[in-house]
Amino acid sequence: MTSIRNLLQREIFTPKEERLLGIVHVWKGGKKKKNSILCAAVTSECPVQISLVKVKSDRGQYKQSTCWAMEDLMLVDGKDAVKDTAEFDFHLDKVYKWVASSPSEKIAFMTCMWKLNQRYLQNKVKFINISPDILQETQVPEAEVGTDEPAGEGYQQLTAKEAADIELLMERSELAVADAQAFVQTLSTDLQVLDQANIMAIMESEKQVSQLVQLIDEGLMEVLCLENTLRVHDELLRSVKEQMDSIHKSNYWLQVIDNNQKKLQREVTYLADSLTLNDEHIWALNYGSLNTTEHVEACSIAAQVLSRCANTSLAPEHRKLQGVAEQLIKFESLRQNFEKRFVSHLNKIIVLQGMDQGAAPHEDGADLVLPQHTAFHQQLLPYVSLMGWLRNSNPVIFNELYKVYADNLGKLYEKQMKDVFDLARFKVCGFKDSKRLGFQDSLDRATPSSSNLPRPRLRFSTPDRTEVDMARRVVVDKVLELVLTELEPVCIAEQEFLTSFFWLEEKENKQNLFAETTFNKRCSEAPGSDKSMYDELEQVSDSWVNGVLGSVELELRSLVSLCDKVDLFSCLYVLMRTSQHLAINQNTPCASFLNAVLNHTLQLGKRSFQQCIEVLYQEIENAKLPKKVKIGILPFVTRLEDFVTLAENVLENTEGRGDLDKAYNKLFYAAFNSIENMALHTLKMPLNVVMMVNFHHIYTFLLEMKAPSLETMRKEAKEKYTQHLELFVTTYLGLPLEKLNEFFDGVKACVAHGIKEEEVHFQLAYSKQELRKVIEKYPGREVRKALEMLYRKINRQLSEENLLQVVWRAMQEDFIRQYRVIEELIERCYPGSGISLEFTVDDLLQYFSAVTCCSPR
Repeated sequence: MTSIRNLLQREIFTPKEERLLGIVHVWKGGKKKKNSILCAAVTSECPVQISLVKVKSDRGQYKQSTCWAMEDLMLVDGKDAVKDTAEFDFHLDKVYKWVASSPSEKIAFMTCMWKLNQRYLQNKVKFINISPDILQETQVPEAEVGTDEPAGEGYQQLTAKEAADIELLMERSELAVADAQAFVQTLSTDLQVLDQANIMAIMESEKQVSQLVQLIDEGLMEVLCLENTLRVHDELLRSVKEQMDSIHKSNYWLQVIDNNQKKLQREVTYLADSLTLNDEHIWALNYGSLNTTEHVEACSIAAQVLSRCANTSLAPEHRKLQGVAEQLIKFESLRQNFEKRFVSHLNKIIVLQGMDQGAAPHEDGADLVLPQHTAFHQQLLPYVSLMGWLRNSNPVIFNELYKVYADNLGKLYEKQMKDVFDLARFKVCGFKDSKRLGFQDSLDRATPSSSNLPRPRLRFSTPDRTEVDMARRVVVDKVLELVLTELEPVCIAEQEFLTSFFWLEEKENKQNLFAETTFNKRCSEAPGSDKSMYDELEQVSDSWVNGVLGSVELELRSLVSLCDKVDLFSCLYVLMRTSQHLAINQNTPCASFLNAVLNHTLQLGKRSFQQCIEVLYQEIENAKLPKKVKIGILPFVTRLEDFVTLAENVLENTEGRGDLDKAYNKLFYAAFNSIENMALHTLKMPLNVVMMVNFHHIYTFLLEMKAPSLETMRKEAKEKYTQHLELFVTTYLGLPLEKLNEFFDGVKACVAHGIKEEEVHFQLAYSKQELRKVIEKYPGREVRKALEMLYRKINRQLSEENLLQVVWRAMQEDFIRQYRVIEELIERCYPGSGISLEFTVDDLLQYFSAVTCCSPR
């Protein structure tokens, strides 16, 4: 340690004329150990400056890193005053946390810092968490501070005044330099003279001391007199204090009485204002008429004032007052009497409306019109404010009133709905005597009972039957549209009335603040309050409306079911009409109940649509061959095409397009399989004919539809139709010039054996004479006659006029192809012979055209 200290003094501090007084090896706390040396040094010049220097070692050489003035040091924290620890903090420009190499080295450095603080900084730096032993040991006179310094370092320099006085003294004495002993003797003589002068001055001051003592005695006497006077004044003030205390106490009680009177006045005023009901309001509640709008408004205001009075915030002590109790009893009596009168009045109006029998029974051909209840709603709307008061005043009576409304109006709506829907069902069934037969008989006659899935009742084998079915579908569509159109205003108007009259949702400008507070509290405490307020109110509204219009959905479902049984394809109209009305009323206020009914009906229509697809699928899968000889277009193909045509016209732009495309895939692929299976099992007609006729019909139909979802089926139908068309042409047309074909087959065989084409006519069997003999067998008239026989034959096989033309054109092309092959072989193998067939391509085209025109269909 001594060697490091000397090294630091020599290399760092001596060049700066500073003395190193203390060192400690440190590193920063909580980090990787990077050793540094913290030094305390003082300057040699006056005034003395103390500095803290941080020194780092770089490859055996020491360099100054950071320097601080000790005057900037605010606090030294030793961390623990009891336990020896190597950690300490210096609060300079920031807090520096260091760890010493050992507790003893830290203590030595802290001691040095304390001494410097005592000697040069007058305890400016604050030391905390330092062992008291260290501080006590360092409490020594200034002369002993820094005893660890070398000998001679305790020398204290003279002050400027002392130095000036000594110089003056030396100037006066010439002996100071020449003879020090004589100078000392002179100083001793002068000192004695000064001592004598001091003694004489003290002796002369005795008289003044006597005078001072006398003055002190006189002052004591004055103080005694002053104390006596103060004692008298104190006794007088004590009596005054007692009187003032009595006055203060009396004043306090007067203030208490005054405050109590003010509080009593405020309470009495509050009770009087809160529990006072005007005579006009009392008269309105007791005798006000409920038949006029003005009196109803007066009753509404009176009822609200009564509610505020009856619900006044009262302390338990208030209710013990006789006047308050009497007023509350009076208010309760008024409320009950008016409540009874109001509920009785509304019950009478509602019951009378419920007794209305509605429209007269519908005659055959009558219009589908649902009676409106606008006048009845207008009659009850003036009581909305009173209903809000009743809702908060007596929820039980309020709910009972709704039950009365739901029972009476529900029966009225049920009867009116039954009349309208009976007429709708009558129009769908189309029977003349619906009253006599009854709904069930009409339904049975329209749709005979079946198994689990209703089998299709309508066939399209005849044009007359198709026209009847299309007429029936038009009726179904019109009836559905009329029914839904009539239901919309009735359901929306009824829900709007119930929402307003029975306060099923909160409106912005409510006059009844208590009603709004109670309703909001109920909504916040209701189950499922995490939902939005709109959804909850909508559910409440729908449930209350359902209590009145519950028969709507049942009747509508019954009508939809009847339409499904009358016509299998009526589900398409159900889907179309319900989707349209749902889209129209999607954002219509107070249409949630109607939308819910339409949604349920839409789901029922989707289920019916799936049943319809299943019925068609089973019909296609279980199809049997017709008994007639000429099969032609299979029945299920026609039925499928009728379904697709109707579906594309009805559901072209609806949301059910995805389900419709899936149904197309299912039905068409089932139809393809059934056509192939029936063609394989038929014995009355060739397989290719059945396949070609039906796939051509399907292809033509899909080509006309131009629906993107049918593109795949159209391509597959075209492929199958083309394949069987080629087979049919090959089978029936065959080789119309059979002898010529056989002759030239031999020619081809010769060429294949190495004989040159131009030398083939040298063969005896294939000479020019033999070729002419074969050509003579096929004159033009024989070819035309053969074509006429072929046309009649295929005419008997094919049932479609368009397909017959297509097949005949294909045969014409194949015949011409064979003709051109024969002509080409004649030119190559018999060049220059002048041999040719007796008819040309133009003759063939004329033969085919003549056969088509002359032959009857």
